[in-house]
Amino acid sequence: MSPACAIPDSPIAVLPGLAMALRSRVKAARRLFQVGTWPWFGAADAMDDLMPWGRGQLTPRHAQTGGGPKPDMPEDTPPNQRDLPFYHLPVLLQEVLDALQPAAGKLIFDGTLGGGGHTEALLQQGADIVAMDQDDEALAYARARLAPYGSRFCALKGNFRNFASVLSEAGVGGLDGMLIDIGVSSRHLDAAERGFSFAKEGPLDMRMDKGAALTAADIVNTWPQEDIERILRENAEEQNARRIARAICQDRVKKPFTSTLQLAEMIARVCPKQGKKHPATLTFQALRCEVNSELPALREFLAEAPKWLKPGGRLVVISFHSIEDRIVKQAFQNYAAPFIDRPEWPAPKPNPQYCLKLITKKPVEASEQELHLNPRARSARLRAAERLPAA
Repeated sequence: MSPACAIPDSPIAVLPGLAMALRSRVKAARRLFQVGTWPWFGAADAMDDLMPWGRGQLTPRHAQTGGGPKPDMPEDTPPNQRDLPFYHLPVLLQEVLDALQPAAGKLIFDGTLGGGGHTEALLQQGADIVAMDQDDEALAYARARLAPYGSRFCALKGNFRNFASVLSEAGVGGLDGMLIDIGVSSRHLDAAERGFSFAKEGPLDMRMDKGAALTAADIVNTWPQEDIERILRENAEEQNARRIARAICQDRVKKPFTSTLQLAEMIARVCPKQGKKHPATLTFQALRCEVNSELPALREFLAEAPKWLKPGGRLVVISFHSIEDRIVKQAFQNYAAPFIDRPEWPAPKPNPQYCLKLITKKPVEASEQELHLNPRARSARLRAAERLPAA
């Protein structure tokens, strides 16, 4: 055995060095992500050479960043031609792979492409991916990032609520897997000009599709108080909905709301902070959901998705707040119940919508390792179900 490969006589002797190295790597990771602070991500290219893998780990990116060409990619794939800024750290990545079981010959749909993190991991396992996103900026980014995968990857413009018509027009048939990650991306939160964050000065916009007509400013400046109160309750279960809606309508008479900080500071004034959560958190959630019609889109997607799965195909949904998770839970339970019953019926009846079996009895949450690397994963909840064989 060469001296370079020799094993030390006492493993204990190397433990302090290992501990120091681990602490150094943790500190480096924390510097990359500025854990617990706003804004989050420091250097724009912080993740160019790494991608999340496993439970709270980072691994060199294949092919594009000099990690060596991926099998079934061209051998002459040039390293690191992308030079793309970091976009988004995908949550529950290993859990998504465990649920979808990607492999060569499988076709998987990613309805919330974003920066392409989940999609790239699925591609690396050999699956072919057809993806959608309503955000032109995300589509441009992901197409550049995933270009080396060639014809195994296809990205289409659209909201996942319309996936059936979009995929039909593209000639896509049955699917082996479907994924939607319905949380707002890190890019949306960190780009002040998109108007999603109450911690950064920006226009009161919140549109994921910049071509959409309705903005958050339209809602707070023109909608009646009762409608603003309603969406605060329905989209975010805001307990101070009436107080906030009344204050919005009173303040907008003096000066229309044009910026995120203007609205956030007004809410903080009428609803003093209690605990760690900023008083504007739920209001911004409610406005974002309304601007992008997020809850109706989720319901429409869940109504259509099982029809597109092949027998044995998997459906995976990642949600980020209790209202979304409740919608997913109820839909999955409905599809997984062989019989339905009502008090007025003499006996249960076969469920005509019975077509899924639950893979996750309870929602899957991020591991401690992942939360250490990515605190934004703390609210993520994953549910998965599998299409039953045809009767």
